[in-house]
Amino acid sequence: MAIPDYQTLMLPVLQLAAEGEAVISEAERRLADQFALTQAERDQMLPSGRQRVLYNRIQWAKSYLTKAGLVTSPRRGRFTATDQGRALLARHPERIDNATLMEYPEFLDFFQRPVHTTADGGLLAPASSPIIATIQGTPEESIEEAVDTLQASLRQDLLDRLLNNSPSFFERVIVDLLVAMGYGGSHRNAAAQLGRVGDGGVDGIINEDILGLDRVYVQAKRYTGNAVGRPEVQAFVGSLVGLGASKGVFVTTSTFSPQAVEYTRHLSQRVILIDGQRLADFMIEHNVGVRVSRRIEFKRVDEDFFTEEE
Repeated sequence: MAIPDYQTLMLPVLQLAAEGEAVISEAERRLADQFALTQAERDQMLPSGRQRVLYNRIQWAKSYLTKAGLVTSPRRGRFTATDQGRALLARHPERIDNATLMEYPEFLDFFQRPVHTTADGGLLAPASSPIIATIQGTPEESIEEAVDTLQASLRQDLLDRLLNNSPSFFERVIVDLLVAMGYGGSHRNAAAQLGRVGDGGVDGIINEDILGLDRVYVQAKRYTGNAVGRPEVQAFVGSLVGLGASKGVFVTTSTFSPQAVEYTRHLSQRVILIDGQRLADFMIEHNVGVRVSRRIEFKRVDEDFFTEEE
C-alpha cells in the first residue's frame, strides 16, 4: 500500500486524538502499522531529504484539523480532540477531508484569508475555492514538486545550450565546473584546457591539488542522443595509461551504455562517468552557467518562543 495522502490521514489522526493526548511520533508509528506500510515507505523522505513523507502528512492532517477546531494542543508537542472533534466522530464519518472541514466556520475563515496580492495590488482569489478540496499533497509536497519541475526544465535548458555551442566551449565548461567543485584549489591556472588535435584523447587536465602533485584528466563528448559506448571509454582509459595517469573523468551530454559503466568498475585507474543529467545537476549545484533569479524563504512558528516556563 502506498503512503496515504494527508486527507486520508485526517480521520485516523482525529481518532487517535480522541483517545487522549497524542504525539506525532507515536501517531506516525501507529498509522504506519494501521496502513501496513513497508519499512521503505515508513522511511521515505521528501525530495528535500529533511523530513519523512508520512510524518509530514500527519503534521498537515493535524494542522488542518486544528484550523477547523477539531483538534487542540494542550501543551507543546501534544494534541487531543476537542468536543467539536468528538462530535464529528460520533457521526461515524467514512472519511474526513478538506471538503468536510469546509463545513466548519473556523476552517472556512482560515482559507478565505487572502494569501498575497497581484502585481497591480489586487487580492488573489481566496484559497477557499473548490480547488482546495481536490488537493492531495501537503504544501511542502506541492512546493517540492514545483521545484522538481523547474529543476527538470533547467537541466534540459542547460543541456540544450551546451549542445548549441561549440565543442571547445563545452570543454571549457567542464574544466570550469571541476574547478568550481574544488579541484585545483582556488587558482584558475590549476586547470588547463587541452582540446587540440593530437591531445591523446584528453580534453582537459585538472591539478587535483594546488601544487599539481596529482592530476585528473578529462574527456568531454557532446552527444545528442547516442549513448557513449565501451569503445569510447576504453580509448580514454588507453590515453590515461599512455599519460601515466590514474584518475580520469568522462563527461557527456548524453548517457553511457551499460557496457561502458560495467567496464569502468574493474579498472585499476579511477574513472568517473558523468552523464547529461548528472552534469546539469552539478552545474546547478555549483552555479556554473546559472544564476539565482529569485529566493523564497519559508518560516515556521518557533514553538520554544511561545512555551512559558512553569
